[in-house]
Amino acid sequence: MTGEPWTLAYLWPAVVGFLLGSIPFGLLLTRAAGLGDIRQVGSGNIGATNVLRTGNKTLAAATLVLDALKGLIPVLVFNSLWGPMPAAAAAAGAVLGHMFPPWLGFKGGKGVATTLGVLIGLNWELGAITCGLWLVLAALFRYSSLAALLSILIGAVAAWYFVPVAAPVVCVLAVLVWAKHHANIRRLLSGTEPKIGKSSTSAA
Repeated sequence: MTGEPWTLAYLWPAVVGFLLGSIPFGLLLTRAAGLGDIRQVGSGNIGATNVLRTGNKTLAAATLVLDALKGLIPVLVFNSLWGPMPAAAAAAGAVLGHMFPPWLGFKGGKGVATTLGVLIGLNWELGAITCGLWLVLAALFRYSSLAALLSILIGAVAAWYFVPVAAPVVCVLAVLVWAKHHANIRRLLSGTEPKIGKSSTSAA
């Protein structure tokens, strides 16, 4: 996008991405299904992994898809309108909105599904590789958090090849995802992290 004020090129995509990203689909879906407040279940997280702890796989899958779409859509829109850098700004906004929604006291999710969505939007090959890695690692090790951490890390490295212009933003998002998983990392190191399908009152 050339010749436009930076506010249009970067601020508006970031704001739109943030607003879309801040929609707490996990909370809305579980409430609509009569399952109460997802923040009172398991880890208290609003993401798909914690929704799965309600026992409703359909809602968990819907949360995963919707959380990914709220990252994918603004990136695709602004990439088609203004190019890769505004798309990267929208990507950052979407993930930050998911992690820090103002409607929930800035206490949101850990950003994995939304980050996967923005990676698909920035470059479908990068997104496919990262999603594929998550599935393989989750199947091998049965730890959702470990699969997420490793796949996002590798995706951030791969971004320098597939979308170098947006790679710095992707790396920052990867750092944020890792920071949001600090409790999971401690449990992985101590051997107390629950595997996929196992319930826990503290897992995320």
